[in-house]
Parts: sequence; structure tokens; C-alpha cells
Amino acid sequence: MSISKWIGAGLGWSFGGPIGAIIGLVIGSIIDSASDSGSPLIKDWQNKQANNSPYGRQATGRPQTKSGDFEVSLLILASVVIKADGVQDKRELDFVRQQFVGMYGQERANHAFRLFKGINQQQIPVRQVCLQIQQMMDHASRLQLLHFLFGIARADGLVTEKEVAQIYSIAGYLGISARDFESIKAMFYDSSDTAYKILEITKAATVDEIKAAYRKMAKKYHPDRVIHLGPEHQKGALEKFRQVQEAYEKLKAERGF
Repeated sequence: MSISKWIGAGLGWSFGGPIGAIIGLVIGSIIDSASDSGSPLIKDWQNKQANNSPYGRQATGRPQTKSGDFEVSLLILASVVIKADGVQDKRELDFVRQQFVGMYGQERANHAFRLFKGINQQQIPVRQVCLQIQQMMDHASRLQLLHFLFGIARADGLVTEKEVAQIYSIAGYLGISARDFESIKAMFYDSSDTAYKILEITKAATVDEIKAAYRKMAKKYHPDRVIHLGPEHQKGALEKFRQVQEAYEKLKAERGF
């Protein structure tokens, strides 16, 4: 499978807007041989540009996000986070590669990482990219993006203040609330109030409030919320769901209910 066919088969709304511009530059640098000039990707790209494609604009309701749209969004935001502290640590790059191998298999991961290296050489307009994602991607999928970004930041064993600040800015642009940001952030830290933060409550919460918070968060992070992204992304969603369950069990043991 060529990289052009891989991208062309998996992208929908991310063909347009600032994300489309970024991917267009990368494709232009990768696909420069005569054999690729007539690929389905290039033809599809040209047709959408010629027809003033609506991809990337505000739509009436959000189109269902394809796995490829999520994948490209993930690669772009991963590049932003890796550069946040001014050092591109090999462990963070290896984490991205390993995650893609685990989700997609070796061949697709190779294509993704090749695209990632091209993205990583560009200056990313973070706000514009995030606003496009916010407009076009459902909330559950955006939460999944945030969870992955914290995983990248922690891959080198230390989440720096600059990385946290960058992810916080991304979360805001993505339309993710401060409470949801703190919930996902807490999944990557171990402190006395971690369980409370994951469930988006305080230590003053009553037993009934803890139970209600667990039901709410279990619904929010249920893997079925991202079933449209394919089984490869449900694994990450399952991890969030598991941590919500563990937080609840910890509080049950502490409170004795």
C-alpha cells in the first residue's frame, strides 16, 4: 500500500482548512515521482480544491470523524507537544511510533510516522488547527486526543510545565473544559487527590456525589463513545475507562461504602 492510497482512503474533513494546508505541504514533499502524480490522493485533492471543498468549514452538525481524520489530527498535535519544551526527546518520538504500531500495525504505522516527520518540520498554527478540530470532531474523540498528548509528554519520564501549559492551551482551543482537562491530567499523576480529580469532584464530596460522579464519568469515557474511530482507538478509550473504575474503587475502599 502506497502512502498516497493510505491517506486518500482515510481522510474526510481534514482535506480542507489549516490541517489540509499542512498535509498538502507534506504530501508535496513526499509524492514527487511520476508514478505518484496520478494517485487517487492527488486526484481527490485536486478535485476538492477545484470544487471549493467544504471540508474544514463549520457544518450543520459534525460529520462523523474518520479514523484517518483522527490520525492526522493526532500527528499534528503530537508534533506541537513534543516541541513544547524546546527538546525533541527520542523517547517521545519512540512513544508516538510505538503507539501507532500498537494501534495500526507496522505498515500503517510506518506511513503515519513518515507523515509525522514531514509535519514535524513545519510551524503549526496551533489555534487554527485546534479550532478546525473542534468544529468537526465530536467531544469524545477530542478527549481521546488529549489523553494521547499527555501520554506523549510523560514518555520521557517527566511532564514539564511547558508541556502542561501547551496541552492546556490545546484543550482550550479544542473546547475541552478545565474540569475535563484536570480529569485526564490526573490520570498521569499520582497524588492523594488523584481519584477525586479523575471523577471531577473534591474531597468534600459525599458518598452519593461520588456514586453520581462515577456514573457520569463512566458514561463520558466509555469506549463505545469512540467506536466510530475503529477498534484501534477503543484501546486508548478503554484505558481512560479503566482509570475511572480504579478511582471509584479506591474511594469506595477509603470511604467504606
